[in-house]
Amino acid sequence: MDWQAVALSLRLAGLTTAILLVVAVPVAAWLAFSRRRWTVVVEALVALPLVLPPTVLGYYLLVAFGTRSPVGRWWQETTGSTLAFSFTGLLIASVLYSLPFAVQPLLAAFAGVDRRLLEASSVLGRSWPSTVARVVLPLSRAGLATAAVLTFAHTVGEFGVVLMVGGNIPGETRTVSIAVYDSVQAFDTATAGRTSLLLLVFSLVVLTATYALQRGRLAVWPRP
Repeated sequence: MDWQAVALSLRLAGLTTAILLVVAVPVAAWLAFSRRRWTVVVEALVALPLVLPPTVLGYYLLVAFGTRSPVGRWWQETTGSTLAFSFTGLLIASVLYSLPFAVQPLLAAFAGVDRRLLEASSVLGRSWPSTVARVVLPLSRAGLATAAVLTFAHTVGEFGVVLMVGGNIPGETRTVSIAVYDSVQAFDTATAGRTSLLLLVFSLVVLTATYALQRGRLAVWPRP
């Protein structure tokens, strides 16, 4: 088993989850409570990776990260390295690809918060960021935990976007899903079977935890 690929996948998933929890909370709060008509357009853009083929998203990101694009050229001139086929580029791609898996559970949790509590917080002089931090988030702990679990698991299992943007560089962009693909290509069915079994067990545990959170059967944080 390629433990280097496993470690890299866990590192990628951990960083992606940490970034998305910071990004997804304000995005989901705005989508849940905004009354502007074009909110649906933003929501559709956020959910786009759910229906867009990973190779299509990977292709556009690869073009954007290339040295011929303004973003890729700026990055190379600033850092001296390229975004394409690098861990940094892979991380950015994972954040974009896993965004709906962080936003959707939070959006559902935020939508269930009693609006009267938000109005009471406003009457007491709380700012909107303070209301989200002190009222909305404590009431949405299960949604927050679900978002973290789904984002982490989805990132671990990424393949199409990873292959398009990161390629297959050992220790840099070679994730566990790519390792399984390589083992099959090399007719090393024993290694492919062991790695696939590891991912299968991991996925089952993640889904069980997610359904338990959604049904309120698993305590996220102990109550005071």
